[in-house]
Amino acid sequence: MAKIRLTKEFRFEMAHALWNYDGLCRNIHGHSYILAVTVIGEPESDVSNPKNGMVMDFGVLKAIVKEEVVDRLDHAIVVNNQAPTEQLLSLPQMSERHEVVNYQPTCENMLVDFATRIEKRMPENVQLYSLKLNETATSFAEWFASDNE
Repeated sequence: MAKIRLTKEFRFEMAHALWNYDGLCRNIHGHSYILAVTVIGEPESDVSNPKNGMVMDFGVLKAIVKEEVVDRLDHAIVVNNQAPTEQLLSLPQMSERHEVVNYQPTCENMLVDFATRIEKRMPENVQLYSLKLNETATSFAEWFASDNE
């Protein structure tokens, strides 16, 4: 049977700041992220299976990515755990949605985190193939499973 790739796109708004960075991104700022998640597998061939003809139900992929990435980060501020965050994260109302991560929250590092989270949730016989994260309309980073084997 043929291998088929499926891609689902997700959009979320997120703020971040890069601790100890020497450019403008050291300041708190936000992006309208677009995350494309591609999986690969063989379509179900059992005609009695309700998922016949599918590599994976798009609804299942959506649920995984929403739980692991979008619901966690949408309208949140993300900061490196090395940054002194006590004052920033104690602002009433303005910092209720935050995520302190153990890495610099760059587009590249976030992709590695996303890949790890999503890969663990893939159904049997379906593999995470690639991720593409647009930080702006003209800037993106990509992660491919084949580059990380």
